[in-house]
Amino acid sequence: MPDEDNAVRRIVFFSRSGRVDHVEKETARNLLQKLSRSRIYQDYEQAYGKATSLPLTLRPPDILNAALHGKKNEHPFCSLMAETSRTCAACLETQQKVGDAAREGAATIICFAGLCDTAVPIRIGNELIGFLQTGQIALKKPTRAKFNRIASQLVDWGIKADLKKLEESYFHTRVLAKKQYEAMVHLLEVFADHLSIIANQLAVQEENTESPMIRKAKEFIQSHKADDLSLSDVAKAVNSSTFYFCKMFKKVTGLHFTDYLSRIRIEKAKNLLLNPHLRVSEIAFQVGFQSLTHFNRVFRKIVGQSPTAYRQALPDRVS
Repeated sequence: MPDEDNAVRRIVFFSRSGRVDHVEKETARNLLQKLSRSRIYQDYEQAYGKATSLPLTLRPPDILNAALHGKKNEHPFCSLMAETSRTCAACLETQQKVGDAAREGAATIICFAGLCDTAVPIRIGNELIGFLQTGQIALKKPTRAKFNRIASQLVDWGIKADLKKLEESYFHTRVLAKKQYEAMVHLLEVFADHLSIIANQLAVQEENTESPMIRKAKEFIQSHKADDLSLSDVAKAVNSSTFYFCKMFKKVTGLHFTDYLSRIRIEKAKNLLLNPHLRVSEIAFQVGFQSLTHFNRVFRKIVGQSPTAYRQALPDRVS
């Protein structure tokens, strides 16, 4: 594990609180996708990048990868780290910690390399639906001694990287005064509040356009996701013909019934994988899959990696 000097440290610059309103996870994900494709967000991301020369992204709260990788203005050092063994364990840990720290308000985490990662929450009411994330700057000037400690730590962790390239990129780190960086984060807070208002408007529109049949179907699927559930079972539960229900469900959700059910089950499985005492096979059957092979195939298709690989990458399992 990193020593005290290299340990991940939390700096909370701002916070806010308020009332909690319920938003389904699938609904929150859809709202965030709509926000990320909106003209107002894309214009803001471009303007923020030009004004600050910092990367910016809009990401869901449960992401487990390098959120800023591939974004414009990404720090070359972070880019090199992100390409090392599907991002190093320390980077994944930072992503987890900044997300956890920012659930109550904008927060900044300083990673083992001394770079800031900042997340600003976006909510409907007080329920988190995503983060604006920026950072990859330093509040202190890089030094040779600091890089030597970073390089030594990477070697100890067994991370294979081109240390010469890392060194070159590390000494090109942008350094900002704390007050200047706080002002940039505050700009994101203001924008996050505006995005929250837009997200709430979109949620109201979806609630008004979504038929009672589809809402009831979603509730039924959520309650019976671990059962041997079929399309006809759900159609019967909402007093609809299978053909009509199938057509309307796809039109409203954008997903076929089987795809929607799979995503609901996989989300539950991801939570269960946090428990190291549960075997993958146990989790597969517990969430409603009839075979481990099918579970592994669907999990990889949706998440991008196997259940075992996903579990091993979880920060709380990093040694």
